[in-house]
Amino acid sequence: MEIEWTDADPESGEKRFVRAEKFARKWHFKVRFRRRTNWAAVTNPSREMWETLLDALERRYPRREGVTDEDLKQVRAVVAGLEPSEGDQPV
Repeated sequence: MEIEWTDADPESGEKRFVRAEKFARKWHFKVRFRRRTNWAAVTNPSREMWETLLDALERRYPRREGVTDEDLKQVRAVVAGLEPSEGDQPV
């Protein structure tokens, strides 16, 4: 399964393309800054990347677009285990 979106690079502010793909029950993230260039693997995905992936999976789940309960459970567990980002406020 592959999910793609665009966002801004946190360091440069430049637009980038992000891809999350699930292979062998593990999620891998890749980025690139221009179309038709090679994807670069992300070794340490940010909390924002995981939250965007979770949002995309939750939106696809009701339509049964290849998203399973296991996918949602796995990504929610990763997001819950990550440190809050600087902009997050405690509840």
